[in-house]
Amino acid sequence: MPAAQTNAVAMPVSEDLVVRELGRRDYESVWQEMQDFTRERDESTVDELWFVEHPPVYTQGVSGKAEHVLDAHDIPVVQSNRGGQVTYHGSGQIVAYVLFDLKRRKMGIRDLVSALENVVIGLLKGYGISAAARRDAPGVYVNDAKVAALGLRVSRGCSYHGLALNVDMDLTPFQWINPCGYKELKVTQLKDLGVKDSVPGIKDKLLKILAGNMGYTIRQQHI
Repeated sequence: MPAAQTNAVAMPVSEDLVVRELGRRDYESVWQEMQDFTRERDESTVDELWFVEHPPVYTQGVSGKAEHVLDAHDIPVVQSNRGGQVTYHGSGQIVAYVLFDLKRRKMGIRDLVSALENVVIGLLKGYGISAAARRDAPGVYVNDAKVAALGLRVSRGCSYHGLALNVDMDLTPFQWINPCGYKELKVTQLKDLGVKDSVPGIKDKLLKILAGNMGYTIRQQHI
């Protein structure tokens, strides 16, 4: 599969970012909270980034096709309103939801996709791992194996949903789907790439790169 790293995206001047640690939460309740936040925010609302870990769940994007779920076993399948096809969330995966005012930041959705891909690419570069993005299949890949998936929704000029980075998890459930709609797409994780840092340590590095790349100042963090 051909791979090409995305170019850096120019960002506007710095603005504040609230970061929330949600812990382990079921997918549907967090999805509802993202929709509520986006519906209720206004032009002065500070952007937020939510870190969460979900119990095992398959989520289908708006263009998701049922045939890409080969055998769900006992894992629930949720029809979501994010972009993309089917993916898997589970323990040992960092999920980062980006509730950003794209209109205020003068960004399009493609700009945000590229920015998030570059954050993960930069994170992996810090570990000596060469990674790349693909224009035809958003996400981040190492040797054609997907290590991070992206799926976004934009409403009223504001984004929600975000990215999922595989760190130290049971990858078996990915074998029961066509990940992101691609048959036999390989999936990898940071542990298998030799990264020994803890999930909190990786989150901290990811957050610092995102803030630096996108011009955010971390105003406060909530546990």
